[in-house]
Amino acid sequence: MVRLLVVEDDETIGQALRASLAAHGHEVEWVVTGQGALERAEGRTFDLVLLDLGLPDLDGVAVCRELRTGQPEAVLVILTARDEEMDVIIGLEAGADDYLTKPVRLAELHARIRAHLRRGDAQSASVGSGRTVLGDLVVDTASRRVTVGGTELALRAKEFELLARLAAEPGAAVSRETLMSEVWDEHWFGPTKTLDVHVATLRRRLASAMDAAVLPTIVTLRGHGYRLDLPPSR
Repeated sequence: MVRLLVVEDDETIGQALRASLAAHGHEVEWVVTGQGALERAEGRTFDLVLLDLGLPDLDGVAVCRELRTGQPEAVLVILTARDEEMDVIIGLEAGADDYLTKPVRLAELHARIRAHLRRGDAQSASVGSGRTVLGDLVVDTASRRVTVGGTELALRAKEFELLARLAAEPGAAVSRETLMSEVWDEHWFGPTKTLDVHVATLRRRLASAMDAAVLPTIVTLRGHGYRLDLPPSR
């Protein structure tokens, strides 16, 4: 049974989410504060967390960061009442895997949960089982490790899978639809802004990995998707 944690201070929304998720066969725990979420997460493992950013006691983004640290394998989906790009970006950069804007459409919520959990079950198979060397960058899908000049680069699950997918076809244009289908889920439902945020985070991680490293470049292809360009010759 899938274990979910719902962090939502609005009683009406919280009750509706708990009832709907439980009706779909999930084990649901619901808390109304950020502190309650952190306490509930101690000693417990959750498969997915729904986290409202507008909490009454703690900053939702700070709670997101702590939950990501304490629940590294959980899917973390933020809920925000404001469909503002900066709110979404900050939440995703704090460790969230996805976001939903309130009022939450239950059909979309359940579709997203199914998509994330399917991807979690198939993570190791989704990116193959090879080793790709691109300059100083090594992507090893068998061990799910990325190194730059021999030093391991710490990546979250989706960051790794995104980089591995692009590295599987260096120099080739990969559409947004393909990336969402293969890295997130073929039945993905809703906006794809999470892809852009993960690409931006990957670029920063690669840029700060090692001085003078010879690395490939993630290129944005407007109106299409992304391409991982081969690193320059030494």
